[in-house]
Amino acid sequence: MKTRPAGIGNVNADWMGSLPFKLSAMPLKHLAVPGSHDSFTYWVDVQAPVGPDQKAYVQYLATMFSVLAKKVMVKWSMTQNLTFKEQLEAGIRYFDLRVSSKPGEPGNEIYFIHGLFGHKVCDGLLEINSFLNRHRKEVVFLDFNHYYAMEAQHHVYLINMLREVFGSKLCNNCEVESVTLDYLWQKKYQVIVFYHHPSAQAIPAMWPGTKIPAPWANTTQPNKLTQFLETTLRERAKQGSFHVSQAILTPKANTVAKGLVWGLRSCLVEKNLPTIMSWVEAQRPGVEGVNIITSDFVELTDFANIVIKLNNLLMSEQDRKPR
Repeated sequence: MKTRPAGIGNVNADWMGSLPFKLSAMPLKHLAVPGSHDSFTYWVDVQAPVGPDQKAYVQYLATMFSVLAKKVMVKWSMTQNLTFKEQLEAGIRYFDLRVSSKPGEPGNEIYFIHGLFGHKVCDGLLEINSFLNRHRKEVVFLDFNHYYAMEAQHHVYLINMLREVFGSKLCNNCEVESVTLDYLWQKKYQVIVFYHHPSAQAIPAMWPGTKIPAPWANTTQPNKLTQFLETTLRERAKQGSFHVSQAILTPKANTVAKGLVWGLRSCLVEKNLPTIMSWVEAQRPGVEGVNIITSDFVELTDFANIVIKLNNLLMSEQDRKPR
């Protein structure tokens, strides 16, 4: 019988709804929440042109050596294997989203993008909403933090799409300290959207990017990464925002050149995961602790489970005793 990789299955599909009262009454900024980095990259379109998020020389090379260049790009663009539904069932509740129009395409359609174009954003949102309809106590963070080739009308289109898909599930921007799971359940809110663009400033259901800082280490070295994560946690704002610890390594141009045919997963992620996961396991949520932690290839380890279980550290011995 074929075994399922760690992180796959719906074992954590209802983890928020299953938390003890003490934790559901705590500000969500003090809970440990698993997230994924470039959450949408489980599928990219090798038939489409290279995305406008890439430097001019990459676009030129992809035009010159189309099929070969894109095969290489796929291996370095994909940071996840699980679909949104599979990530949600595994317990992931924070999604890191980059979006773009397709230059030259008529209409205002918006796509996910990371080097190569992914699915239409609308399809991804509908998949997330379908999960939320079945799991009414689960809450997701949707962090739209990079936009490419988008004019004013594209932003209007995307913001309207978010309102249409999620409707009354959207939590209006408010004081972060007041956002507990109890509060969200009472209001029947399940979606917090962060929109890092001035076009959403006056729209109550779009939270500003300043309320979810996600400092980025931009290193290939796991020890430098964990040092950076420690430093940025200590500097975490005491009031007014959530916090994302990006437990990810970032390839440099020479990393890609050396491991051209192998890709991100083989060259950078797999061999360094033990160091990164040791750091994650040693964390504690709470007032001065971690909040959202993101990872590449969330199914390669027991990532979501490990992060969710950190919340047990917020319970006292007395709380843990069966009643």
